[in-house]
Amino acid sequence: MVGPMGGSEKLAWSGRIVAIQPRIRLMRSFDERSHSYLGYVFRLDGIFGVEVGESLIAIGEGALEKHRFQAGMEIKGQSVPVDDPCKETAALYKTSGLKVVKDAEGEPPAGPPFLGVPPDLETYRSRGHRRLDTRTHDAKCTICIWGCRMPVEMIIDQWNPSKKQYRFETFCYGPKSCPFYLPGPARKVPGRKGMSYTEEDWVDEDATAHRGPDE
Repeated sequence: MVGPMGGSEKLAWSGRIVAIQPRIRLMRSFDERSHSYLGYVFRLDGIFGVEVGESLIAIGEGALEKHRFQAGMEIKGQSVPVDDPCKETAALYKTSGLKVVKDAEGEPPAGPPFLGVPPDLETYRSRGHRRLDTRTHDAKCTICIWGCRMPVEMIIDQWNPSKKQYRFETFCYGPKSCPFYLPGPARKVPGRKGMSYTEEDWVDEDATAHRGPDE
């Protein structure tokens, strides 16, 4: 995969979309959490300046609404390398000049993994997510529109908000009946003076209680 690149100038790229998922950032402060729904990230197999390979590119919700991006489309555009890799799963963002070179052929398979055009960000927010085992995500869910790898910013001391740690966590917004799904171990959030909070299963159950098994 093409990694983060230095500089702030626009980098021209082109290629085929391999996958597209929501771009969501998670903020944690001990037992509290909040989300920022920022747009989408697609994995592109193509040419990035003079480099060839795969990279992750962030786009806005408006761009998805306009172009209806999905896996299999050939596109081109320009982006800037991200400033802080701790806060982004993508290597490139601030994308502009997007053009569809070739549409995807045929209908996407029924899944899982689920492909096609992702829903709007409000749909993700309203559905809620469950934690997703990292190894399961990497092996089976990286191309699914319901999978999401989030950058997580953790405030360690509420009385000193500048004290932070960063990591990445994986989540599933998809149907509860998906045969690929595995929750993985409960996640722990560090706190002040060596304390920690364990996010138990009931948090996910509560967040998705309004959905049936096939929703």
